[in-house]
Amino acid sequence: MRAAPAGTGIHPLAVVEEGARIGADCRIGPFAVIGPQVVLGPGSEVRSHAVITGDTHLGAGSTVWPFAVLGEVPQDMKYGGEATRLRIGARARIREHVTVNTGTLGGGAETRIGDDCLLMAGCHVAHDAQVGNRVVIVNNAAVAGHCLIEDDAIIGGLAGIHQFVRIGRGAMIGALAMVTHDVIPHGLVQGPRGVLDGLNLVGLKRRGTDRSEIAALRDAFEHLRTGGGSFHDRAEALSDSDSALVREVAAFILGPSDRQFLTPG
Repeated sequence: MRAAPAGTGIHPLAVVEEGARIGADCRIGPFAVIGPQVVLGPGSEVRSHAVITGDTHLGAGSTVWPFAVLGEVPQDMKYGGEATRLRIGARARIREHVTVNTGTLGGGAETRIGDDCLLMAGCHVAHDAQVGNRVVIVNNAAVAGHCLIEDDAIIGGLAGIHQFVRIGRGAMIGALAMVTHDVIPHGLVQGPRGVLDGLNLVGLKRRGTDRSEIAALRDAFEHLRTGGGSFHDRAEALSDSDSALVREVAAFILGPSDRQFLTPG
């Protein structure tokens, strides 16, 4: 183990392998294991019995709770030991028993989690997932490989997100939902088979969204639900909206995807 920077506290019962890079003012608890390719940003804390391995970077000011495992190899039958990586942003809060895997060559070789995310106890983020900023993944939810979860989304407890699904910015996935199709930005998904049931109005209000923008989103949602033509046609009709949030929804629907969409019920 190389010498730690000044101000860093590494418990004598921790295992920090040669080559690991530990930032200033980090704390590492007893029985934690830090692998040789790991980079811990300054001010991070890894509590007892947590494991960080593989080519994993953890951003500044992050905390990892006991028994979390970050950077282990993907749960993918095609994985053959190739070099892939995990990148986690600043101020992450990663609770007990969370697992996050590195990527695969077929998915870009990198799993990424943005800044200020909260991963609650027991949740899983699989290989090549791309998770934005300020995302909350609640207890025991599972995000499959190659998923895209945009900023400010919330994934409810025990929810399951199918591989390659995209969850738009600010969307809310209710507890126990199984989501097999893309979810529009600011959408609200509920029910065991994941029904697009409305807009995440609570989230919009908490983020201080202007009332006129919320009203425009309501009108756009109703158009997507009852308008003429295909779902794609209805989205195209929203592309010229005066509302930036409505244009965001339209662009998300018209963008590239490997899945179908949840459409308004």
